[in-house]
Amino acid sequence: MTDFSSSTQAIPEAGATPRHIAIIMDGNGRWAKKRFLPRVAGHRKGVEAVREAVKTCIERGVEYLTLFAFSSENWRRPQEEVTVLMQLFMRALEQEVGKLHNNDIRFKVVGDLSAFDQRIIELVRQGENLTKDNKRLTLTVCANYGGRWDVLQAAER
Repeated sequence: MTDFSSSTQAIPEAGATPRHIAIIMDGNGRWAKKRFLPRVAGHRKGVEAVREAVKTCIERGVEYLTLFAFSSENWRRPQEEVTVLMQLFMRALEQEVGKLHNNDIRFKVVGDLSAFDQRIIELVRQGENLTKDNKRLTLTVCANYGGRWDVLQAAER
């Protein structure tokens, strides 16, 4: 008879809430294209999906939400699309960080920010500083990350 008491083989109880959820934000452009909408509409819909994910995590007691939002490979997209993504990121930073703070959510961005516009970097740092003591949920956005960046960070540590 096999012993299934090992924690690696145990099935979590139904209703158990994970401490950390990570989401790869992929497919927004394809979602829009299937609906005969411009890719930009899909990216805007992605921002709405983030709001819903944050709300659900708070309701369920999730402690950490990580969003893989803009990989280093995304710079290769058409310039117009990259520009729209940067505008969406800046608008989200301007409009959403205060709401995160009011809901006791800590905001962090990881990745190589050096390629971003100076205004985006300032907004990221201001948001991180404003929310640094918040405890209800930690929202981490991965921006301009990739395998090479990960290896470099690990080597530097």
